[in-house]
Amino acid sequence: MQEPTVELILSNARIVLADRVIERGWLVVADGRIAEIGEDAAPRGAEDLAGDLLVPGLVELHTDHLEAHFMPRPEVYWDPVAAVVSYDSQLAISGMTTVLDSLRVWREEGEDDQEGQADLLADAIATARDADLLRADHFLHLRCEIPMPMMIPDADRLLRRPDVRLVSLMDHTPGQRQFRDEEKLRTYYRGKKGMSNAELDVFFASRHEFQARYAEENRRRLVELARAYAVPMASHDDTIEAHVAEAVELGIAIAEFPTTSAAAEQLHAAGIKVLMGAPNLVRGGSHSGNVATADLARVGVLDIMSSDYLPASLLLAALRLPDVVPGIDLAAAVRTVTKTPAETVGLADRGEIAVGKRADMVRVHEAAGVPATRAVWRCGRRVA
Repeated sequence: MQEPTVELILSNARIVLADRVIERGWLVVADGRIAEIGEDAAPRGAEDLAGDLLVPGLVELHTDHLEAHFMPRPEVYWDPVAAVVSYDSQLAISGMTTVLDSLRVWREEGEDDQEGQADLLADAIATARDADLLRADHFLHLRCEIPMPMMIPDADRLLRRPDVRLVSLMDHTPGQRQFRDEEKLRTYYRGKKGMSNAELDVFFASRHEFQARYAEENRRRLVELARAYAVPMASHDDTIEAHVAEAVELGIAIAEFPTTSAAAEQLHAAGIKVLMGAPNLVRGGSHSGNVATADLARVGVLDIMSSDYLPASLLLAALRLPDVVPGIDLAAAVRTVTKTPAETVGLADRGEIAVGKRADMVRVHEAAGVPATRAVWRCGRRVA
């Protein structure tokens, strides 16, 4: 039997394992996997990390930041493959080695935004992957807006791709879930698209009509498709007891951004992983006026964090969580952005620093209360 090829030896690091921190640790990488982990004196030839943190590569389940690279200004579209490469570089330097790219699966007549571009962006991700242009490992997360008329054929086509790892059942109809306060939604659209109150009245009426006509049947059919392709499902913005009951009945694996503490606690008790925003934790609360990530962490129902719209927030939130919630230690905080998200979408080969796991790792230097990535490895290969 051939001996594994040693590719990397790292020493003098604070290594964050799944359940504890080795204060002066070392590890060996061979054939892209972690081969040995130890404490104190390291094998010869090790790279000295000078006491920096060594954490598992971050696993991101919900980032829609690709859209900002594809359309950097209103109605200005970038080359899609170049946009993917730029976006991927930002994720990697933020410490992410595995990412589920969240693509919006809905089309709406008259919209000149990124709606309807999921196929184009999925193809661009595949092209960049095949050309070895990517630093992180990319999969797809389909964000399916349930009331949209063309959602089912679009989702059916995209679900045939082998890299789909998650499907979200979303409903942003005004007056419910995240936007149960319609005035906050009006403020959002006024700022984003410059819409007048009269235009918003027409737009909201259209959304209410779509929900009445399509939502129930679309939800049923999307669940059938997700089950047929064996793709885990996520609920979105659960708010009331009926939303929780529906999530349990449908076999939802992840509850993204529940808006109330009561809903989050019920979802967690039912065995559904609760995912909340890292920006919410860093900022100290929700920009939409919903429940704070820290409040859910304090009552023990925070399972996963996501960077959502700001990639750099994921590492920052994980390292700040123990200070915000003293009952959570560093190992537990890091699990919310590594091991738990990886295992929840069936990627059990990564997400922790352990012998036999993929050598996806991040060297982190902390100063002035802010982390900076000094190096990122994916399967033992330095990518940032």
